[in-house]
Amino acid sequence: MIAIYNTHLTDVLMLITGDNQGEKLTATRIGNVTKISRQDNGETVAWNFFDVSTLFPISENGQVTLTAENIDKLNVEIKTAGFSDRLVLDTKPKFVVGEIVELVAHPDSDHLNIAQVRVSEDETIQIVAGAPNARVGLKTIVALPGSMMPNGALIFAGQLRGVASFGMMASPRELALPNAPQKRGIIELALSEVVGTAFDSAKHWHK
Repeated sequence: MIAIYNTHLTDVLMLITGDNQGEKLTATRIGNVTKISRQDNGETVAWNFFDVSTLFPISENGQVTLTAENIDKLNVEIKTAGFSDRLVLDTKPKFVVGEIVELVAHPDSDHLNIAQVRVSEDETIQIVAGAPNARVGLKTIVALPGSMMPNGALIFAGQLRGVASFGMMASPRELALPNAPQKRGIIELALSEVVGTAFDSAKHWHK
């Protein structure tokens, strides 16, 4: 779940809960709550909550972090509006230390690779990437599905040249790190970094 607050849209909190994958959307507004769903399968992909500052204190524009109490209040609004959905707070970090454990060339590209990336002690995901410095054993920062990059790009599971990809290995520039080199290549971390650790710019970037 990605939460975005924007006072320029008159006190609106937008929650992105799924990937519309380019499909047409339909919006249903009841009171101060709008449910946004895919037309093809009815899946809920987003919510808009108007006048949200009347529910709990909020002021910072851009991506915001919600608490369990915030989610409870939003669920009350959803129920009061007559929707049957229920939001579930996801507290897992979306930017984590990952380690490339396998790398093979993409069968339909001369610059992409298919990487198996360990993102926790018991989870390995597949990521299609074109970083020239990607190699087995490299530790880097992985943006998991459901994350939002500093430039506003949303990361969801998808396909690149017909191969499934479940996240993105990020460069210093993509992470908006200070003095990031303006060239291609994912961030390279010390081998001592622990897989699954949440990204911390102060800890993981020293240039």
